[in-house]
Amino acid sequence: QVQLVESGGGLVQAGGSLRLSCAASGRTSSSYSMGWFRQAPGKEREFVAAIKWSGDITYYTTYADSVKGRFTISRDNAKNTVNLQMNSLKPEDTAVYYCAATISVRYSEVRDDRRYDYWGQGTQVTVSS
Repeated sequence: QVQLVESGGGLVQAGGSLRLSCAASGRTSSSYSMGWFRQAPGKEREFVAAIKWSGDITYYTTYADSVKGRFTISRDNAKNTVNLQMNSLKPEDTAVYYCAATISVRYSEVRDDRRYDYWGQGTQVTVSS
């Protein structure tokens, strides 16, 4: 069992920045795909970003078109955390942000939330105009 806990959400003005963190505990592995998803009120959950690594090697990162160039996903192996640095925030970024993990996923499926086995409880991000 793997537990994921998100933190770092809050209220910011448009153009501001936030850094979200997802801490993993339990029976963790040295190889994961980790994704960030978000869900706004009345909308379906959407893919945001993902990272795949094994040991010290990061194989890839990938982003939704809507956040590319503004958000950066990264990992901190020493702390078993994955971070999402969000810059140039827009009101349309307002959502509950969830982190998710799976030990194995094909690159072509990494944006599919059905491929993830473990989920955090979510953290609220609100961007005011």
